[in-house]
Amino acid sequence: MDEPTLQAQIPGLRRYARALVGDPWAADDLVQDTLERACSRWHLWRAGTDLRAWLFTVMHNLHANQVRSARLRPAASHQLDLEAAAPELVAPDAGMESALDLQRCLMRLPEEQRVVLLLVTLEDLSYAAVARILNIPTGTVMSRLSRARARLRELMDAGPAGEASASSSTQPRPALRRMK
Repeated sequence: MDEPTLQAQIPGLRRYARALVGDPWAADDLVQDTLERACSRWHLWRAGTDLRAWLFTVMHNLHANQVRSARLRPAASHQLDLEAAAPELVAPDAGMESALDLQRCLMRLPEEQRVVLLLVTLEDLSYAAVARILNIPTGTVMSRLSRARARLRELMDAGPAGEASASSSTQPRPALRRMK
């Protein structure tokens, strides 16, 4: 196994997992599971093929399995004592507001749209590579990406209260340009 090549993929895997899952701890667990699975099934990777795409495929399949099994398990009731946790609760900086809003809106996208949007925009993968990773046609990738961008724009324009913000109605939206 070529460790430096595998190690070079870890930052991209972590970035994608954090955007996909939304929780840093769960994202790190997903990356760890992905690397364990990749190491245990290293014989399945074909030398000369795109290692990055193979690792993202492994991660996608693991995440899909985790989501599927979570739906089948009964939900555990976790209660948090807010009074005991009050000293640890800190409001985010005002500058972080839009980043948190973007994260909230990303998590509200349907899973299949969010996955495609993150792979194309965050990981800068081509439509063909995303189609191979998700095992779907390239046209489906483009369709899901278009719907994800439109829905994300709607969610961001709506603001936290669900109403269109005043700033979006007075200023024209910047035009999106095709990247690939």
